[in-house]
Amino acid sequence: MDFAKLLKPEAVKVLTSASSKKRLMHDIGDLVSNAYGLNASEVVEALIARESLGPTGVGHGVALPHARLEGLEEVIGAFVLLDKPIDFSSVDRQPVDIAFALFAPENAGVEHLKALALVARTLRDSAICTKLRANPEAGTLYTILTEDKSVQAA
Repeated sequence: MDFAKLLKPEAVKVLTSASSKKRLMHDIGDLVSNAYGLNASEVVEALIARESLGPTGVGHGVALPHARLEGLEEVIGAFVLLDKPIDFSSVDRQPVDIAFALFAPENAGVEHLKALALVARTLRDSAICTKLRANPEAGTLYTILTEDKSVQAA
């Protein structure tokens, strides 16, 4: 499992409009709809339902919202860098400016967990997060995510 399989270049975006957690969920819904052809409302509903179980802000400005979606064939992702951090009810109470959303088929087992572990491990690396924050351009962000993982995996 690597980022190139999880993430399309079209599913990476720098957001200037997200002013709240709810707005971010809607922006992720639109991004996933445009990149993967999924129903934006269903994506948002699934993210909000998962978030109601407990916040997915993992600390150090990073959130990993995730949900299972009916009709998906494989695990997919979307990456968002926010120009202004927002409150996300994170475990360390720090605002979030990096969000990597994951979506899995309803019956996904191990693949969903492997993807979540890969993303969490990568975004725990402060050097990678620093690079991401310093390069607010979607193409560059995609390259950092996909190249860094292949380098680390080698």
